[in-house]
Amino acid sequence: MYTRRTPRRTRTGATLLAAVTLLVSGCSSGSTTGTASSAAEEAAAALAPLPRSTPAALTRYYEQKPAWRDCGAAGFQCATLKAPLDYAEPSAGDIRLAVTRKKATGPGKRLGSLLVNPGGPGGSAVGYVQAYAGIGYPADVRARYDMVAVDPRGVAGSEPVECLDGPGMDAFTRTDVTPDDGKEAGTLVSAYKTFAEGCGADAPKLLRHVSTVEAARDMDLVRAALGDEKLNYVGASYGTFLGATYAGLFPDRAGRLVLDGAMDPSLPARRLNLEQTEGFDTAFTAFAKDCVRRSDCPLGGAGTTPERAGKNLKAFFEKADARPVPTDDTDGRGLTESLATIGVIAAMYDEGAWQQLREALTAAMRENDGSALLVLADSYYERDADGEYTNLMFANAAVNCLDLPAAFASPDEVRRALPDFEKASPVFGEGLAWASLNCAYWPVEATGKAQRIEAKGAAPIVVVGTTRDPATPYRWAEALAGQLSSARLLTYDGDGHTAYGRGSACIDSAINAYLLAGTPPKDGKRCS
Repeated sequence: MYTRRTPRRTRTGATLLAAVTLLVSGCSSGSTTGTASSAAEEAAAALAPLPRSTPAALTRYYEQKPAWRDCGAAGFQCATLKAPLDYAEPSAGDIRLAVTRKKATGPGKRLGSLLVNPGGPGGSAVGYVQAYAGIGYPADVRARYDMVAVDPRGVAGSEPVECLDGPGMDAFTRTDVTPDDGKEAGTLVSAYKTFAEGCGADAPKLLRHVSTVEAARDMDLVRAALGDEKLNYVGASYGTFLGATYAGLFPDRAGRLVLDGAMDPSLPARRLNLEQTEGFDTAFTAFAKDCVRRSDCPLGGAGTTPERAGKNLKAFFEKADARPVPTDDTDGRGLTESLATIGVIAAMYDEGAWQQLREALTAAMRENDGSALLVLADSYYERDADGEYTNLMFANAAVNCLDLPAAFASPDEVRRALPDFEKASPVFGEGLAWASLNCAYWPVEATGKAQRIEAKGAAPIVVVGTTRDPATPYRWAEALAGQLSSARLLTYDGDGHTAYGRGSACIDSAINAYLLAGTPPKDGKRCS
């Protein structure tokens, strides 16, 4: 059995806000070049499927039978399955995967298991299904499917990567990510190095084996343990990349797959980060247009353009950089520019949070009270009132930095890219560019690369895109649908991150019809 140091605390709970996010601070990997030739090479590469037959060395994993037990969440059972630490060398040791299920409630014929993944990477799938999907998905879906989740390796209940303690994370999240000079840039680099060194000290072996490809292979072990011939799956945000990777590796075992808030696996990092920056700018523009029509908008009154509103917000960020805004935090944390920015970004994921954001900005900008914005930032980072963090951010970096090479190798590379990022988003561009430097100091080399996923021979795969999605821009859904040979693109013309279960009867009925009857929507169907 592969063993590692026991983490100080393991959690399976996850806030809904963070559960469906693709985290900007970890979305920083990929090729460091942007030349036409490298782009052509990336476009030509495609993920190759694995052989259909199970290697003899993996038989013992595929023949596991889960020992289900009650686990505290009403109606749910839990189990632990084993997976090889290294699929290329199964004898190197095992890791433990946390699995949960809620059995189909009936009536109607059981359709098998439906695995769900909320994204991140780093979001706890176990926590998500127990707190939301297993009780909040449509009743007809829960009646026919066992609702199942497995925490990906390195996440929550599955050998969680741990990097910093609570005070260390508090310091890290307050670090200035818009350095004004070389000294501040050096401080940011030191923060990234400290974070990376903490991860490396915690899990030096596991850190080399938390890739999306390995997590997808783990899902196939879970499928076999559940006794399902094919994998039925709903993945959100990063979960779309995980699901698409599964389909690419095991196209003949892909059942009814729904990929909501899709990622484009073919993008090199510079472009990936740049397009996500544009996505947050699109979302902020929508928020600003709504905000200035309301009497309580602190960014400007009626007639204020989104551009002017953005300048007003940027000016507030700069003031917070010079002097943090006081808060009522019991640990004495002030609202720094970095925390204020994350607080705003957190509210971009769901238009239902816009009122909360207006109120938080009003308190911070007009009343010199940053408490409400700090609450939004803490929800994004999954920090609780005791100053403890889940391992969301640690796993997020661990997976992203292994999946693809670092976007930038040095501060000088970031500086050269700043004009492009600031053009993509005058409000967020500078900070998101510097956030893309984190993987440069990772203790292990990346094992993955950007590549197309075609999944030839797979059953229809429903790819869902939201037109003003901040974290996974709509063009990514178009791109993934163009790569997958059996994709059906389903579009939600709206705001927020992901679409299923967020209020569109059109989207929900189309996805439910696919999950329950196997009838995919017509390719190109649009909903509002």
